[in-house]
Amino acid sequence: HTGEKPFKCDVCDAVSTTAGNLQVHKRIHTGEKPFKCILCCSMFTSASNLKVHQKKHTGEKPYSCDVCGASFTVFGSLKVHRRIHQKKHTREKPYKRDVCSAGPTTASSLKVHR
Repeated sequence: HTGEKPFKCDVCDAVSTTAGNLQVHKRIHTGEKPFKCILCCSMFTSASNLKVHQKKHTGEKPYSCDVCGASFTVFGSLKVHRRIHQKKHTREKPYKRDVCSAGPTTASSLKVHR
């Protein structure tokens, strides 16, 4: 785990730790989407993206918040969600209004507040 990324894209500045990840990245440039959903025919650049997509059809949401019980199809969404609880706990209100002193904890709640 040296952090070295020896595989470089010949089209852009992207680098990768594995040849396989670079191959998936290069599909951004070629438009190739070899993975197809058998339920809706959507196409994807990687098997992992297809797997995430298929959870939409099954309703599977394996990642749940231990604070409020909200559930998500991908772990990254749970990580973003957890920040809401962290901001509430620290009373951090990064999205301040310039009109009043209200300070919602998320960008979406600022839009609702406005």
